[in-house]
Amino acid sequence: EVSLVESGGGLVQAGGSLRLSCVVSGFTFDDYAIGWFRQAPGKEREGVSCLSSKFGNTAYSDSVKGRFTISNDNAKNTVYLQMNSLKPEDTAVYYCATRNSNWYLERSLSNPWEYEYWGQGTQVTVSS
Repeated sequence: EVSLVESGGGLVQAGGSLRLSCVVSGFTFDDYAIGWFRQAPGKEREGVSCLSSKFGNTAYSDSVKGRFTISNDNAKNTVYLQMNSLKPEDTAVYYCATRNSNWYLERSLSNPWEYEYWGQGTQVTVSS
């Protein structure tokens, strides 16, 4: 059974940092891409970043490029999202999800329906 569990969210002041973790189980890392999405109240789910462990490539949305970094530790079955220079508009519930393809990562950020399994989410709140 595929399982994803996010952690690391919290309350932080603007300009601060957080690191989110997504522990995955039930599948082989190399067969899937892992993405981070977020959803703020009243807004659609937005792709933030994704990673292909198999090919070692990543993709970011324009809104977080240069501030967020996605990485993975295969030994720990964990994908991280390091978030720096946080802004109030980054406030949202953050989700990790799996995608059964390692291709077209950047495009996939606009297509959350391409992701099959999702975690329960972790809240990130950035105060001004």
